[in-house]
Amino acid sequence: MNKGHIYFEIQADDLTRAVQFYSQVFGWKFDEIKGLPIQYWTIETGGSRGGLLKRPAKTPPAQCGTNAFVCSLEVENYDATAKTIEQLGGIVALPKFAVPNTCRQGYFVDPEGNTFGIFQVDANAK
Repeated sequence: MNKGHIYFEIQADDLTRAVQFYSQVFGWKFDEIKGLPIQYWTIETGGSRGGLLKRPAKTPPAQCGTNAFVCSLEVENYDATAKTIEQLGGIVALPKFAVPNTCRQGYFVDPEGNTFGIFQVDANAK
């Protein structure tokens, strides 16, 4: 039976920049795992767990759709988080919109070229 646990991975060209970005935006903790055939860090989020690795292939060209599983992260304050993302070099991919009676959602591109979403639960979203 599926218990709903997830493990996600982020690929990056500049691992130091990615660690700084995600630790500052979401407060995640990163630990490098030595002895693997690739550069790899575990990510502790306080909920789901993930990993960060050196990108093994070229990124898609700019303005192309993503060829990946895009994760959206729940935040307490959409506007404050979006501001932090942009201050740290992230860009808006799709501005905030309402998912009726569910949440406020939007998508961004991190400094490594990865797409991710954030959402704030809002049962009154219209």
